[in-house]
Amino acid sequence: MGGEIWSDITSRPAEESAAGPVVSRVETPGLPSSMRSVAVTGMFVMAIFYTLYFTGEIAIPLAFAVLFKLLLQPGVRLLGRLRVPQPLGALAMIVLLFALLGGGGYLLAGPATAWLERAPQSLPRLEQHLRVFKQPIQQVQEATKQVEQLTRAPGEKAPVTVKGPGLVEYLFSGTRHLMSGLGITVLMLFFLLTSGELFMRRLVEILPSFQDKKRAVEMSHEVEENISAYLVTISIMNALVGVAAGLAMWAIGIPDPILWGTLAFILNYVLILGPLTGIGLFFLVGLMSFDTLWQALLPPAAYLTIHVIEGEWVTPMLVARRFTLNPVLVIGSLIFWDWMWGIPGALLAVPMLAVFKIVCDRVRPLAALGHFIEG
Repeated sequence: MGGEIWSDITSRPAEESAAGPVVSRVETPGLPSSMRSVAVTGMFVMAIFYTLYFTGEIAIPLAFAVLFKLLLQPGVRLLGRLRVPQPLGALAMIVLLFALLGGGGYLLAGPATAWLERAPQSLPRLEQHLRVFKQPIQQVQEATKQVEQLTRAPGEKAPVTVKGPGLVEYLFSGTRHLMSGLGITVLMLFFLLTSGELFMRRLVEILPSFQDKKRAVEMSHEVEENISAYLVTISIMNALVGVAAGLAMWAIGIPDPILWGTLAFILNYVLILGPLTGIGLFFLVGLMSFDTLWQALLPPAAYLTIHVIEGEWVTPMLVARRFTLNPVLVIGSLIFWDWMWGIPGALLAVPMLAVFKIVCDRVRPLAALGHFIEG
């Protein structure tokens, strides 16, 4: 982002920046000296999170639009160099993206439906495998009932459970929200790809000093370059994980290995929580597919091995060239945004934390926070 704007700024005469040295990156982090400013900043941040929590229906599609914009912008620029008009290039990249997503979903709908239809027939096998856990679970349930009876006051009636909406109403509501969010994402993505440079140019025009203008362009350029590289690298690694998981399921003898490879590809976008969910799902698939417990452990063991190799060696070696993040803060960010926005929040957690770190590194009052986020 900002190739033309960067040329405009760097081509200005040197005397325009004679007022002082241009600082491209803050080297010495400093803490705020006033507790009052800290308190005001804290209240401002809480107000932002409060607003994001209650405006998630709009904020989530906008966040995905910005994320997809960073991913597709290099493709739009490449088409621009080939003399393709920017609106047509943006439309072509959007159609390509959603054609891949929609085509993949269509191809996997059949195997997924077959597994759902096969689930009731596999219940006896699941009960046989899980029989060893049946007695401890019953003991826990009986102990829980006894505790509830002891803590209930004499004559107190059992609590009344209010029945929520049915499955049809829930699915209809979820589909409506999904289609609405998808429409907002596509609309905003198109205008961001066609008019994204306009916002940066206007921001540069209103900033007071040459130093601020140059820092703003550098910040936007670094955000786009690093996040785009991160998304492309992670997508390639997740695709390799999906291929490896599909081949492993095929070798073990699990039906529809393409389905499980795609599932591994998708789950790997959610750090920590995604692979943990994958282990549980692959264990369930093993229980539904094999008669012995040791065979049922083969799918989750293979998936865990692939994830350890990818997550501990390959991806850190590639991503660390761009930036590193504090792993504790990464996990905290995943938990926080999952609570805030659910699964979409978990998908957005790491890119948003990375963008926030880049901004903190470039803004002097936030330099200490950016240093704290760094891995």
